[in-house]
Amino acid sequence: MNSDSQGVGKAEVRLKWDPSPWNQPPHHLDIIAATYSADAPYGRPVYIVHFDSRSPDGTINMSRHSQTGQGLGYVEAMTLELDRLASSFARVVVGVAIHQNSGPKTFGDLSNAGVLVVEGYRQLLKDDFAQLSGSTAATFAEFTRNASEGWAFREMVRGFDSDPALFSAEMGSVPQP
Repeated sequence: MNSDSQGVGKAEVRLKWDPSPWNQPPHHLDIIAATYSADAPYGRPVYIVHFDSRSPDGTINMSRHSQTGQGLGYVEAMTLELDRLASSFARVVVGVAIHQNSGPKTFGDLSNAGVLVVEGYRQLLKDDFAQLSGSTAATFAEFTRNASEGWAFREMVRGFDSDPALFSAEMGSVPQP
């Protein structure tokens, strides 16, 4: 679904990928969310949420985490309670990074990878990373706050060539032409 949708209150981001072959090191992917203040919506993130953290106020957290991709369907999930975020926040960007501990890996090296963003039963985005086959990290969702209409979702599929730490710092930047 590529259209914008208004009034997102609580969203869930789900991630899946097949485990690596038995004789290869495991593929390890992570959902990462970065929050931005109303004063600097394209500045430095106020905080980052990933597998071993949650937001200070508990509004963004991981409900499932996988280091291998083993399991049925979507094996990693993050919940974003946007309607509970303080009014000082204006933007949340969500992405996925591939850990590079066992050598370089891109989305093209993975099989059956995909991301799903839902609000309740409503699908906001579904992507298989095919257009990002050469990237090691990617953003795919942006939530922005409009004072009169609440939180809006916008698809933001954009590839990066960076490790998870660098990606966390650059994922919300303004795209360069």
